Amino acid sequence: MTKNIGQIERILRVVIGAALVLGFFLTSGSYSWLYLLGLIPLLTGLIGWCPPYQLLGINTCKKS
Repeated sequence: MTKNIGQIERILRVVIGAALVLGFFLTSGSYSWLYLLGLIPLLTGLIGWCPPYQLLGINTCKKS
């Protein structure tokens, strides 16, 4: 598994994903579960690999 997400994009994904996951714990209501979608950018940002990027041949990482 080769990294395909660049450094700046990884940081943005982690920050946005963490904010969304935090929103899950801070909100209540019928749609609070939607904040769990933040796990996707959080995890892809942490590991540096995005499956859809792999399928589409996208690589924003300068080092392959």
